[in-house]
Amino acid sequence: MATYAIGDIQGCFSEFQQLLDKIGFFPKTDHLWIAGDLVNRGPQSLEVLRFVKGLGDAATTVLGNHDLNLIMLAEGYSQQREKDTLGAILDAPDREELLTWLRMQPLMHVDGQYVMVHAGLLPQWSIAKARGLAGEVEEALRGETYRKFLKHMWGSKPRAWDENLDKWDRLRVIVNAMTRLRFCTADGVMEFHTKGEETNAPAGYQPWFEVPNRQSADHVLVTGHWSALGLKLAPNLLALDSGCLWGGDLSAIRLEDRTVFQVRCKCS
Repeated sequence: MATYAIGDIQGCFSEFQQLLDKIGFFPKTDHLWIAGDLVNRGPQSLEVLRFVKGLGDAATTVLGNHDLNLIMLAEGYSQQREKDTLGAILDAPDREELLTWLRMQPLMHVDGQYVMVHAGLLPQWSIAKARGLAGEVEEALRGETYRKFLKHMWGSKPRAWDENLDKWDRLRVIVNAMTRLRFCTADGVMEFHTKGEETNAPAGYQPWFEVPNRQSADHVLVTGHWSALGLKLAPNLLALDSGCLWGGDLSAIRLEDRTVFQVRCKCS
């Protein structure tokens, strides 16, 4: 019995299957963690969704920004962009079943010392605090009025957390931190335009995981989202998006001993 964490799949179904074969994943005894962005840009997002949903309790996935964009798009609150590859899902006969399943997935997953979230956490959030905040978003997504939330979810402001935030601003900051974060200031002000390597940090900003006195540093965070970062393994960070979509690798790590498994991708 083993737990394998895997980075962003983004519709790269063939590579996903190759990786599962390589690690010898057995769903009756093993468990799979997926760090968000199941869909988009790759050619087989529909197949990925169907497969992961079919794994049932053998898989845990958190929501990524592309997953949320799909949910918004299906409800008419987003528009397809040139490089999006979501049409097969939107046209599928089981569309509503798949989208409802996706909407019910967590924003953050905690299991002992391991915490999975798609992008990152703001430095002032402890794990207990972040889990509570993620729960607020999950409640909004799963409730009967979820469409009202989707209408107001997207946007880059406010850029920082404040305990006094409420309603849509409060939920939007939580979503942005957990699904879009790369760089922030020591005070947790987020910057969403810069996407490159760690050295590309704008003046006054740094990678979220390098902020001194980060309150979540006492846990091991399992993340994806940042393909330019590549596979980055540290005592308290397992960043697993190694750029499969861009001709890099699809990476998995066995949490029990940190053995890394990779397959080269031809998904782009």
